[in-house]
Amino acid sequence: LKTQKIGLVFFSLYSNGYTVYLFHAGTMTFTQQGDTFEESSYVYILGNHILAEAGTCIAKLIALEMSKQTKAPIEETQKKIWLVDSKGLIVSSRKESLQHFKDPWAHGHEPIRNLLDAVKSIKPTVLIGASGIGQTFTKEVVEGHLSLSIFAFYKPVSLALSNPTSQLECTAEQAYSWSNGNAIFASGSPFDPVEFSDRVFANNAYIFPGFGLGLIMSGAIRVHDDMLLVASEALAAEVSQENYDTGLIYPPFSNIRKISAHIAAKVAVEAYEL
Repeated sequence: LKTQKIGLVFFSLYSNGYTVYLFHAGTMTFTQQGDTFEESSYVYILGNHILAEAGTCIAKLIALEMSKQTKAPIEETQKKIWLVDSKGLIVSSRKESLQHFKDPWAHGHEPIRNLLDAVKSIKPTVLIGASGIGQTFTKEVVEGHLSLSIFAFYKPVSLALSNPTSQLECTAEQAYSWSNGNAIFASGSPFDPVEFSDRVFANNAYIFPGFGLGLIMSGAIRVHDDMLLVASEALAAEVSQENYDTGLIYPPFSNIRKISAHIAAKVAVEAYEL
């Protein structure tokens, strides 16, 4: 992640994946509503083919936030984040054949070829899909994730980043039905509300309006990583316990003006302090 000039911000944020920051806000909500970065077993990223670099952007952002929250060196927080690509779990024994952007995420572990076995071994707190391959989060993967003992205390989180819907790792309906309504799910594709066991699940979010307003308010000429982290944190802070209890990790879209104002204020303050 790099400091970026404002003149390029909307293009470059989109091309790098502004969705990266949106999904980071989702992981922030999870840590604020129960689990913490210190308690979290592992955050899990899935990246395949040309979208693999997007997955490593998410990984780096989460590692930066972990470092900020726990005061641990980023080299340590990176060890809590595991990636899977088309050849399986990214481990140190594969380093010679890895693309350069995957190198920081090659940890010591025996090779594992498939996602289900990796989930059972690593026991991730959060599954994040950035694969561009539909139905990667199979029924067995979702059920295997839910069965981990760590979820006796809080709900598993599945974030399906890929779009369009045909390339989504799993649908909202699948995530809720396969987990008996116990999963927290968000996606990069739109869905109608899903009804399961007399409960209605839905999700929605935006970072762009508030972030852009914060840049204008502050008169900033460059975008720094810390400003993007603050925007993610501000969005996560807008999620109430009531929202979270109904399966939301983003605040309702009906509150977008208030949410955007809150994000803008935080971004502007951070810009002045940098």
